Amino acid sequence: MRCHLKKFVLFAAGLFILTSVYMYMQRAESGHQKGSLNWTWDRETWVEDLKSHYLHFNVSVKVLAGVLQQSKKYLTVGLSSVKREKGSYLQDTLQSIFFESSEEELDQMVVVVLLADFDVSWIRETLQKIIDQFHLRLSKGQLLVIHVNEDNYPPLTGLKRNFNDAPDRVSFRSKQNVDYSYLLHFSSNLSQYYIMLEDDVSCAKNFLSSIHEHIRSMDSKWVTLEFSKLGYIGKLYQSKDLPILARFLYNFYQEMPCDFLLSHFHRLLMQDKVIRFRPSLFQHMGTYSSFRGTYNHLKDEDFVKEVADNPPADIRTNIENFKTNVAEKAYSQGSGYFWGVSPIGSEHYFLVAFHKPVLISRVCIRTGLEGKDELVYADVELGKTLVKTESGLDCSGFHKLGSLKKGQFNEPDVQKFVPEPVACLRIQVTAPQLEWVIIDKIHVWTVKADKTMRIVSKAVLRQK
Repeated sequence: MRCHLKKFVLFAAGLFILTSVYMYMQRAESGHQKGSLNWTWDRETWVEDLKSHYLHFNVSVKVLAGVLQQSKKYLTVGLSSVKREKGSYLQDTLQSIFFESSEEELDQMVVVVLLADFDVSWIRETLQKIIDQFHLRLSKGQLLVIHVNEDNYPPLTGLKRNFNDAPDRVSFRSKQNVDYSYLLHFSSNLSQYYIMLEDDVSCAKNFLSSIHEHIRSMDSKWVTLEFSKLGYIGKLYQSKDLPILARFLYNFYQEMPCDFLLSHFHRLLMQDKVIRFRPSLFQHMGTYSSFRGTYNHLKDEDFVKEVADNPPADIRTNIENFKTNVAEKAYSQGSGYFWGVSPIGSEHYFLVAFHKPVLISRVCIRTGLEGKDELVYADVELGKTLVKTESGLDCSGFHKLGSLKKGQFNEPDVQKFVPEPVACLRIQVTAPQLEWVIIDKIHVWTVKADKTMRIVSKAVLRQK
């Protein structure tokens, strides 16, 4: 009974604090002063009986490099970086963000880097490296580098040892919470959406366009969308929620690590379930942790370097599936796959019927897992016309792209063979086999003529 009561009291206290902070943020005025390189938050005045429960939140954020833009962007990419005992990945992370994005995407994006170490020499050296390598991005306002002086931080020693962590571990994770709090608040008025990365990740190609498509598929009632399963990587927020999230991390900075706090945050704001998209758009590439330089080789198995478009389609097959391994799983880009029961003959097929005709640029098909259950004999074909039949949909006017080899197929230049829009894709079995078949992934890339980025641009223009 005491345990349930304690949980209820903690939940109620958290909800009360979030509500109080939200009301305060609606009244508070924050932002950067024109012509200044400091972003200053006003000193807060709390009623006397609440002062002991809140930390003071008065800080000046220094903009070390970059040009603050007057108009809002579509997405802010935020990351915090500290000096590491072994190696540095910050330059590679920034290079991945910019290299994997088109110029149209970069026009709707701003990257904010918080240099969160207190070593002045490291700050100066790292800043110069960023200026030397990314001067064009800085001049265009696509990259901002910021810093907060040590005297702006709350106490970082003698803190609660929750989870029986060692004192230096508690100090490290508590400071990280404050780092993220300052980064979030600074970024709260820069764009419509905000995504958090770490300083040792690589990005999927055109990740902004993928994020935009996923946002379009959602209603507005969400707090956090996840584009990686690892820690604090790839967590997306609506910028209107950043001030209250910043305060939440700040007030509870010594209680638990940031990823634990975040799981409480979206629940307190009534998003009960985790909303995570696959494939992941960001991959952890660091080998050594920023804490003590310990070995850390975490990898996200759902990461895909170049995410396929896979336009909406109906999936049909006359191969019997095993249990819940249905045909749709081969096309969904999720973690599942289609598993077909043998015997499989030349009359069998796997059909992807697109909802609308699409101009395809690339097709990649992967069958089998760990060298087993591969589809040995099959052709890959594109059909021009959908045909309604008594049993559903069929397709006609097929053009053969090629055949599977060792269960795999990859054609990077489909337009060389089929330069016009098609209605379907078919995997046609050409010879019988006794082994079961796994169709792990069907990836389709389309020619969109920057359609996605035009939509993004219009969405940003409507905010101005």
